[in-house]
Amino acid sequence: QVQLVESGGGLVQAGGSLRLSCAASGRIFSIKTMGWYRQAPGKQRELVAAITDSGRTNYADSVKGRFTISRDNAKNTVYLQMNSLKPEDTAVYYCNADIMLLLTTNYWGQGTQVTVSS
Repeated sequence: QVQLVESGGGLVQAGGSLRLSCAASGRIFSIKTMGWYRQAPGKQRELVAAITDSGRTNYADSVKGRFTISRDNAKNTVYLQMNSLKPEDTAVYYCNADIMLLLTTNYWGQGTQVTVSS
């Protein structure tokens, strides 16, 4: 069984910073793409940022230049450094990963709340 456990969410004022972490545990051979999604109330879940096992990154236009995704393959952990936060960044942030054992399976974390006050 594989688990993704997120941490680092919270309440921050506009202009502030937060760092999210997501650690994968369980039966893992390798992890392909890891990413962060978010879902605000009344809106669809959207991709925030993703990083491949080779380090290639992809960002939503709304966070480019403010957020940075990184990963530590030795720790099976992905990070999201969020700077210059805006009220519109308020959402539940979910970790996502493509994890390979015998087959590649997509997993989601339980989500962590990020609230940015104006």
